[in-house]
Amino acid sequence: MTPRRVVSLLALLATLLFCTALPATAAQGGPPPRPPVSSPVDSSLATHSYGYADTPVGQPMKGIAPYLFPGDNYDAKFPGGVLWSYFALNEVMKDPSDCNTFDWTIFDKALDEATVWGRQLAFRFYVEYPGGTASHPANGIPPCLNGKAAMRTNGFWGTVSPDYDDPHTIEAFTNFVNAFAARYDRSGPGGTADPRIAFMTAGLVGLWGEWHTWPYDRDTSDGYPDLFPTDATVAKLVGAFSKAIRNIPVEIRYGDLAGLAGASTIGLHDDSWDYKEFRDSGLGGMTLPQSMGGWSDAFLQRALDGGTENRWTTASVGGEARPEIQGQIYSTWPGGSGQVDNTLAATELTHVTWMINQTGAGSYSITDPKVAAGVRRMGYNLYVPHADFNSPTGSSLKVGVTMQNDGVAPFYQPWTVQLGLQDAAGKLVRSWDTPWDLRTVQPLKIRAFPDWNVGADPTYLDYGRPVNFGATVDTTGVPAGSYTLVMRVHNPLDAVTPQVLKSRPAAQRLSDDVISHYRAPYPLMFANANQRADGWLNLGSLGVGGGGGGDTTPPTAPTLTATGHTAASVSLSWSGATDNVGVTGYDVYRSGSLVGSTASTTYTDTGLTAGTAYSYTVRARDAAGNVSADSNRVTVTTDTGSGGSSGGGDGGTPPTGLVVDNFDGTPPYPSSALNDLGRWTGGNSFLNGGGAGEVTGGALVLQYSNGGWFGSDIYTDVSDRHDLVLRLKGAHGGEEGDFQLSLGGVTKVFKDFVLADGSHPKVTGSFTDIRIPLAANGINASAPGQLSMGFWYGGSSTLSIDSLSFQ
Repeated sequence: MTPRRVVSLLALLATLLFCTALPATAAQGGPPPRPPVSSPVDSSLATHSYGYADTPVGQPMKGIAPYLFPGDNYDAKFPGGVLWSYFALNEVMKDPSDCNTFDWTIFDKALDEATVWGRQLAFRFYVEYPGGTASHPANGIPPCLNGKAAMRTNGFWGTVSPDYDDPHTIEAFTNFVNAFAARYDRSGPGGTADPRIAFMTAGLVGLWGEWHTWPYDRDTSDGYPDLFPTDATVAKLVGAFSKAIRNIPVEIRYGDLAGLAGASTIGLHDDSWDYKEFRDSGLGGMTLPQSMGGWSDAFLQRALDGGTENRWTTASVGGEARPEIQGQIYSTWPGGSGQVDNTLAATELTHVTWMINQTGAGSYSITDPKVAAGVRRMGYNLYVPHADFNSPTGSSLKVGVTMQNDGVAPFYQPWTVQLGLQDAAGKLVRSWDTPWDLRTVQPLKIRAFPDWNVGADPTYLDYGRPVNFGATVDTTGVPAGSYTLVMRVHNPLDAVTPQVLKSRPAAQRLSDDVISHYRAPYPLMFANANQRADGWLNLGSLGVGGGGGGDTTPPTAPTLTATGHTAASVSLSWSGATDNVGVTGYDVYRSGSLVGSTASTTYTDTGLTAGTAYSYTVRARDAAGNVSADSNRVTVTTDTGSGGSSGGGDGGTPPTGLVVDNFDGTPPYPSSALNDLGRWTGGNSFLNGGGAGEVTGGALVLQYSNGGWFGSDIYTDVSDRHDLVLRLKGAHGGEEGDFQLSLGGVTKVFKDFVLADGSHPKVTGSFTDIRIPLAANGINASAPGQLSMGFWYGGSSTLSIDSLSFQ
């Protein structure tokens, strides 16, 4: 339902951030104070220890977020629990005479469609969107402001900017925030947020709702007037979000905005995550601070300047991987290369939980170890090293669970932790909600900023602590017998079932075809070897009610044998233990930690490391909860893994002049991310080549359907050249109206450029040189910047580019 963001326009913002810099509101915070030590574990309870294992890459409320588009199959995208969408403010504020009337239909429908795919929605409302799209208007200003607030034109982008300082504008925005909060911030169970919502970025102000109006900003030395609101207005709007919205995580782009220092519930959002940008003085980071090679307006530098670099401890941090590098962010994990900055450092210092990455969502492989490691490093990573419990005394079962966070951020939602008992068949016979708050489980280690002067980078500081949770539950009514104690974190999106979706009002209801794709929400998985795929964590066995007539005799110990192994798994088998009443199941331990339970006499332990020795024991249990002694210990070494890769490409005949790229395979596209000038190049959102397009037969082939972006950095003075020459062809001919081209401060639909004879470009079905005169089209040849092409103009075809050059 949402339009593709015109990311090609973003590539022009080479100086955007520093042009909108605002005064710092606080000094940098330094290392945050550590949370208090948790209450001790009850020493009367038996300790059950568990092994560590990587989580699946798809987790709720974290990871990579693709755009929500009708008809997309998100089961074919990279796994993750978040989808992303934009909305124009006037799509919910439609009344021309009342700025306090709202129609939420389009938003509710998007929330439901995200639910179909088992994901929550992150989103932003805007009033200015350069160019607009087929789905959302460029002008998102509510009609109730017409005739009240002055409307100004941003001539660079062709957008209309309301007077943000006008009291009517401030009132309309505040009305929206309050109405939104009343409808969605407290509509979930127990007054929590709507379960369909993941994160809200505080839009409304500026281009794309990104809180800038470049180049019509506070830097008026360039001759452009200032359309950005005053600090007083900024503080009022920040305060409106902070006051009204208490449950939904809200994020805003800049860490030094007026009023943000006192708005502790508002997190941050980096719209140029991990990107290194060329400027006149060289290459610098847009995320990392100046102390790590960033520009003065870099995301973290502005957070340091505003004293909000530790905001992540209470409020979430999200972002958008800069479109130019989305497909390559993890290619050199954990470091960076070219215009990809140090990705591990960016992850650890921003404490990013989720990010928009449309290209990566369509092209990353879950089997790529670098991608998997990078995604797992984002946000929370919860691990249960041990639980403490005995079989219940009477009807009282006391349970302690210790959790720690090995990630970079806490879990920000107040989701309920549940305990349960399952019988030998895996049926849940009883469950209990606990009051445990996952948000208190902070990362054990944090990376220090060089600016804190606590050690050379990287220096890691102790921060969070293991948290000991405890609860006493009532087992009255549970039949006597042996059970498995389990735990899970309940995803409240479970309540929005297909039946609920089908019962919506007609205007909001999704089609039966869309609802037919429904999948269960992503369960929160712990980084435990005893974590089950259904979301339940196996804590171990216990008996309830004395079982078989006061039986206190444990089973005999099994005899364990290894029956096979691969590079990533070990297969085990054991002889069945005996018991005076009957054995009901077995617990498998790796190096003393529980990794699984089964009623059979075989088990395969998976997810192991190649060429590594592992030791195993097994215990039997009976219906009364009696547990045998350990079996014999078996040690197994997994196989040694191996692998390789290959690549290549073919090319065409280089053109004359200054060659930007002839796509001959050297450097390879897109893997090298370099053009023939040795500068960055890449694409995203195309239908081929994993989103980047692909080089075939010496030409770059771009398949598109109302979407796609290609860019190639020039950043070389070409004032001694007369023309930009594009040698290209279309699949059918006539594609000149399907895309825009941006170069040297000029952005036009390709068909609108003027040729030397006064005619306009025509794309044919055969390769043809199209020569765009630089001077005649107003292109700044001395500072051409980046050449980019955006395909958000409704067309569906294929464009092949044999070469790009200046002649």
